[in-house]
Amino acid sequence: MGKETAGTAYDIVRASSLARGMTDADVRAFLASSKVRRRELPRGGIVFHEGDMPRGLYLLLSGALEIRRDTSSGRQVFLSEIQTPGEMFGEVYEVLQKPYDMYVEAVKKSEVLEVSSAIFSLAGGDLSRPALLVQQNLMRVFAQKAYAMRGRIQVLASGSLREKLARLFFDHLADDGTVEIAVNRETLAAYLAVTRPSLSRELSAMAKEGLLAVDGRHIRVIDRARLESYL
Repeated sequence: MGKETAGTAYDIVRASSLARGMTDADVRAFLASSKVRRRELPRGGIVFHEGDMPRGLYLLLSGALEIRRDTSSGRQVFLSEIQTPGEMFGEVYEVLQKPYDMYVEAVKKSEVLEVSSAIFSLAGGDLSRPALLVQQNLMRVFAQKAYAMRGRIQVLASGSLREKLARLFFDHLADDGTVEIAVNRETLAAYLAVTRPSLSRELSAMAKEGLLAVDGRHIRVIDRARLESYL
């Protein structure tokens, strides 16, 4: 492992929610553990397949991944993307020990950090300080994701697509009127459980009506009062 690459992995893990409360020495000990390994994936490489039993949890170090599911007819369904270094995935399946109901594929050359199931085992698991902190931090991660899911349920419970978008935009609205959602439309459509064309049509309509200014991923609320009327 080269010094530059190792430093990059260190910085990413150090800044992640998994390393909360760790000292520099803890992070280095964690990365040096036999239960933690780095995996390089070529474009099209699979982190895990649908139906596999979990072997650990994962952190993205570099590149970009997509979460997908195959239908019975053989069609691929896009669910989400993973493109932020330090982003964690697979942890819920790991803790519950449930088979994956989706798969993760690299859309370009990528590298992930795989944290083995052994580190979470209460029977014979790693009792080092870094391992114990990882276990504690996972509880905090689950709580944060449960809170985020609560917000998503509120959005999805809204009636029309415009009402869903209004609630979502106000949940992510900055003081200057910009909407801080750093995902592409395909990901946003999957989050809202609608098709991408439907989402694009609604955003275009809202822009024409003077509610929003839309420029690719960048969205700014123009008329807050009118948008609030859809809540």
